[in-house]
Amino acid sequence: MVARAHTVAFQGVEARPVEVQCAVSPGLPAFSIVGLPDKAVSEARDRVRSALSAMAIALPSKRITINLSPADLPKEGSHFDLPIAVALLSALDIIPADAAEGAVALGELSLDGSLVPVVGALPAAMTAASECRALLCPCGSSAEAAWVDAAQVIGAATLGDVVRHFSGQAPLQAAQPGEVLLPPGSRDLRDVKGQERAKRALEIAAAGRHHLIMTGTPGSGKSMLASRLPGILPALSPVEALETSMIHSLCGLLDEGGISRARPFREPHHTASMAAIVGGGKGAKPGEISLAHNGVLFMDELPEFPRTVLETLRQPIETGEVMIARANAHVKYPCRFMLVAAANPCKCGYLTEPARACSRAPGCGEDYLGRISGPLMDRFDLRIEVPPVSFTDLDLPPSGDSSATVAARVERARAVQADRFSGSPAIRQNADVEGSQLEEIAAPDAEGKALLLQAAERFGLSARAFHRILRVARTIADLDGEPDIRRPHIAEALSYRISANVAG
Repeated sequence: MVARAHTVAFQGVEARPVEVQCAVSPGLPAFSIVGLPDKAVSEARDRVRSALSAMAIALPSKRITINLSPADLPKEGSHFDLPIAVALLSALDIIPADAAEGAVALGELSLDGSLVPVVGALPAAMTAASECRALLCPCGSSAEAAWVDAAQVIGAATLGDVVRHFSGQAPLQAAQPGEVLLPPGSRDLRDVKGQERAKRALEIAAAGRHHLIMTGTPGSGKSMLASRLPGILPALSPVEALETSMIHSLCGLLDEGGISRARPFREPHHTASMAAIVGGGKGAKPGEISLAHNGVLFMDELPEFPRTVLETLRQPIETGEVMIARANAHVKYPCRFMLVAAANPCKCGYLTEPARACSRAPGCGEDYLGRISGPLMDRFDLRIEVPPVSFTDLDLPPSGDSSATVAARVERARAVQADRFSGSPAIRQNADVEGSQLEEIAAPDAEGKALLLQAAERFGLSARAFHRILRVARTIADLDGEPDIRRPHIAEALSYRISANVAG
């Protein structure tokens, strides 16, 4: 007789069903696990044996074989401990077979039989719901999994609790979802003295999810401006929060099972590797661009990143997803992020300051910013120069609107876009529009079109740049509450695209 339990194997954000089959047959005593297990899964036999021993359950002197089906799907992670134990307990007639087959189980076992939280409970609950099964997991992972209303989630503290639950001695209560974590108090935009043009660019970028690059001398406030961006972004919608939380669940980044409504803000160091930024490594894990899904990826000192890392960003920026292809894995992750970058004008940083200009100008600046390729630079919708702030300006009182005021305008503009694209689930902001739909919603008036065509011919704009200017103009019009794109909107969009140092 073969006993069965169910669990999942992770491939990207997808949790694929896995059937755990257990056969106890006559023969020399042995405990083997087959079905492409990795080292962590193979070591499960020792953890399961010790946990059963702690419960005073002795394994029979027979041959125990565990098969993880489908056998050609790689199995990785310690979360296979609990389903293996459940299948074995079912084979020993300690828990009913129908109860074992009616749940998707995942969890790591300690040697004393207690259950250790594991990553990936949220996508596992999605799979359990699709199969009309309950999810059995450690208590520490149940709060995040319970956000999937369609699946019953049972959290257990020990393997003994699992046995008592399945045998009916002490049924466990269904887990409750974790708290909705509110966005933390962010820094206010009014803390930045001056830089009104840069603040306006941040507002436009936040309203339409446009990519932004800032150049300026060291200390001019580029990083300070970027750190204020989360304060003007709207909270995640329920759909976006679930999408983002599934990725963070795979990386163990959900705090106490809570779902955060704050948009991710990731700022990797420029020494990060390609696998860290794009994804990869053992198991093809998600990288920073996927962890920034529905949020912001801030890359400070952009020219200092390795050229190969920067070039890998080009395709994800356009498609909103990344395919990590390895010899033993092909995994796709979503990565619809807003790229915000900062760079000095040259290696020393003072190319644009006459009093401190470097002796290698202008070659120093050309070589330094030349590390950013033309195709990548072409993908930035907004390009601004951040000039240094004078000491006299630092003594002035705060100027400009607060983050709350700007956030309200951004929220209204995004609401207009949500209504506009309500019939297109794949499009959420103006930055996602392309093709005939862009021509329909972003057609400028006669004067605006003439200005755009004149600028395109004079500055040799690419087709991508032409369309991105239209998207930015559409966002500016949304912020102004204008249904039509007029010449002033085109002019402002062009001013952010054509800049002395970063035009490219």
